Amino acid sequence: MDISALLAEHPVIDGHNDLLWEARARDAYALLDRVGTRLDVGTGGTPTHTDLPRMRAGGMGAQFWSVYVPCRLTGDDAVSATLEQVDAARHLTASYADQLAWATTADEVEAAWASGRMASLVGAEGGHSINSSLGTLRRLRELGVRYLTLTHNANTPWADSTTDRPVAGGLTEFGREVVREMNRIGMMVDLSHVSADTMRDALEVAEAPVIFSHSSARAVTDSRRNAPDDVLERMAAGGGVCMVTFVPKFVNAACADAHRETVAAAEAEGILESDGVRFAAFEAEWVLDHPAPTATLADVVAHCEHVREVAGIDHIGLGGDYDGVEVLPVGLEDVSTYPALLSALADRGWSAADLAKLTCRNTLRVMREVEDSARRIQAVRGPSLARIEDFDGVHPAG
Repeated sequence: MDISALLAEHPVIDGHNDLLWEARARDAYALLDRVGTRLDVGTGGTPTHTDLPRMRAGGMGAQFWSVYVPCRLTGDDAVSATLEQVDAARHLTASYADQLAWATTADEVEAAWASGRMASLVGAEGGHSINSSLGTLRRLRELGVRYLTLTHNANTPWADSTTDRPVAGGLTEFGREVVREMNRIGMMVDLSHVSADTMRDALEVAEAPVIFSHSSARAVTDSRRNAPDDVLERMAAGGGVCMVTFVPKFVNAACADAHRETVAAAEAEGILESDGVRFAAFEAEWVLDHPAPTATLADVVAHCEHVREVAGIDHIGLGGDYDGVEVLPVGLEDVSTYPALLSALADRGWSAADLAKLTCRNTLRVMREVEDSARRIQAVRGPSLARIEDFDGVHPAG
């Protein structure tokens, strides 16, 4: 199969990339500037997993840039940092307007392709970014944020994360209202990072397809960050898509076991995984004496095969999580390597039509269905002006 020809017609839409926070943390976003006299994401050769030449080499047509902010930022600080991340995404796109086009709809993605450019889209990673405010949620949507991951590594006041201790048992009543309002405004509900109970609660209340922007299959690798089979089945029944991620501890059993050992050792020192800064510092020291195992491209192939088997070929996509982790599987080291994955799947019997669905067609369909659902809902329901205390009895700030 001619993978290059396939990608020319059906380029990759990747569901999750953390270049923006990496650029912020590394050098105050300087990598995003079109300066010409030093390394930047336009000229390539950056010390990241992502730059525009490698995106082109990887057959990419669109990237959901994560406007992630760490869970240690709460309240107004989280909102402000999220706005700065959205601003950085717009700056990146404007700086390379000859190669990137801002997009918020499926039609705009395809218009970018017609102009010879890759589409820049934005997703917010963690409900802490809205500070328990539906008004803030709506403003983010107006700024172009197309999906919201309901939690990151820590619980929000209205939803349980898979890497924190359960409090709500899934979604609170306000959490359910968040999902309903997201459906009304056409913001995709992202179930990566949330607990299995939160996944099931969101699927119960959702009026539009949901996504996993960067998750894999729990039946293949026993990680809480992955989707159980019953959830994959319900996600597919609702028309959603699971974008398979490449993170080693989510796709390889030995890597997952090693991560559990790290978490247990940290907890013995009173450090929870949800405590991002302290856990990251502990992990950096731990791996010096406990080197992590290695994942490979074959591990990701196994997850793609399983999600296809359980959810169906119409409900699978790709969400590499490049620049969100330090190490990727052998064979998938940066964004130029998608063709290698597609070649491996073709060798396993995936047809050109199957691969086209994986790379972009499923994600475009979900985007359109969420857009259509929003129009239908808005015809019968106005915005929710409720506050968290109206549903859950108390505002988290007291």
